[in-house]
Amino acid sequence: MTSHPVFARVYARLSVLMDRAGMAERRRALVAGLSGRVVEVGAGNGLTFAHYPAEVTEVVAVEPEPRLRAAAAVAGRRAPVPVQVVDGLADALPGADGRFDAAVVCLVLCTVPDQAAALAEIKRVLRPGGRVRFFEHVAAEQPGMRRAQRVADATLWPRLFGGCHTGRDTAAAIVAAGFVPDELERFRFPPTGPKSPATPHIRGTATRPGTG
Repeated sequence: MTSHPVFARVYARLSVLMDRAGMAERRRALVAGLSGRVVEVGAGNGLTFAHYPAEVTEVVAVEPEPRLRAAAAVAGRRAPVPVQVVDGLADALPGADGRFDAAVVCLVLCTVPDQAAALAEIKRVLRPGGRVRFFEHVAAEQPGMRRAQRVADATLWPRLFGGCHTGRDTAAAIVAAGFVPDELERFRFPPTGPKSPATPHIRGTATRPGTG
């Protein structure tokens, strides 16, 4: 169990504001077109559940933080598809090898202690040809913002935001884990307002090689 009660309370409020600022549409696009069995890694308070299409037959939603997991369980009961919310960690996912058709990670790979281990687990539970959908804030392309991210990550940011690291090159980590990128979009979120170390984002899809 990974408990961050202060962060959980802040995130519960912040996530609603983010959805109003355009995150809800981003969540919908993230899961559009999915079908079959899906594992959502780091489901938070379950705000993505409402956007899964009817073709999804099962969502196993993994969330280690107790308060957020309880909120996700409530959201799961209202979801348009079957959702099972479980305790677990990104580097020890439930399910046999190749069980899932797709994996969804949304603002998660910034917080995991070991990105490589988490991505290896996602690859393990995906069937060959299965896809990972990702939406993450990442290392900036501008040198000045990269310096700001390094300072933030070395000081209070991870402690204030549940272990979040703003300067990770998550796109490169996904490729290094053996996934083949299908699409990648870089953008700032929120789209307006002041920039912060967490402003640069990516959204995309990558495939586990093989056929299945």
